[in-house]
Amino acid sequence: MSEQHSDSRLDRLEDQSIYILREGYRKFSRPAMLWSMGKDSTVLLWLARKAFLGKVPFPLVHIDTSYKLPEMIAYRDAFVREHGLELIVGRNEEALRDGMHPSRGRLTCCGALKTAALEAVVSERGFDALVVGIRRDEDGSRSKERYFSPRNRSFEWNHRDQPPEFWDQFSTHFPPGHHVRVHPILDWTERDVWEYIRREEIPILDLYFARGGERYRSLGCGPCTRTIASEASDVPAILVELAATRSSERSVRAQDQEGAYAMQKLRTIGYM
Repeated sequence: MSEQHSDSRLDRLEDQSIYILREGYRKFSRPAMLWSMGKDSTVLLWLARKAFLGKVPFPLVHIDTSYKLPEMIAYRDAFVREHGLELIVGRNEEALRDGMHPSRGRLTCCGALKTAALEAVVSERGFDALVVGIRRDEDGSRSKERYFSPRNRSFEWNHRDQPPEFWDQFSTHFPPGHHVRVHPILDWTERDVWEYIRREEIPILDLYFARGGERYRSLGCGPCTRTIASEASDVPAILVELAATRSSERSVRAQDQEGAYAMQKLRTIGYM
């Protein structure tokens, strides 16, 4: 892809994402943004700051399973301090006291430490919209999402009954008690994200860069995320590596390997 073509595509994606962010902020009274500190949600945070003139007018929510890599938490706290962001940390303390761990089954663990914790935050804070940095190309279940995708009173997602979205006409009116997932970077690809990080010089976690012949391609909980063999120590090298790879981005995430429809099952009950 030529540099000119790449910039043109990134400009279109950026414009669309900023439009969706502003629409979400305008349409909903209590929005929040999920932030995992990974590359996608950090690009989303960067876009939000662009959309609102350097400010983020809604709180960030990090669902802390207690199993995140220490570097992720250090990066989170430093970034929040530097940019004056409002951060809400959600944890399922009861499940953690009960010894919840990936060894009990990764889908069980994700349900307790991620989905249940998120549901509690949404309920306690009364959020009616969650801005989320998911992309269609990540896995099959995400490809079924809309830009504005409702979850019902029980936090469930019905992938068979999604609102139609034609051109820039988005459905944002849903029954009381529902909340909506807003997906501004749904059309981006993994390569788009890295191209944008390079163009904008976005400071991201150095876990993505090779150390000792290994790096993280995707970030999650420590026990469930493995590294890949790599010598890519900067963003241009990662882009070269991506052009040659044939493996999926989330092949390093254990919960994605539980079964053909594992991620869809998780997302049906409220997972990010």
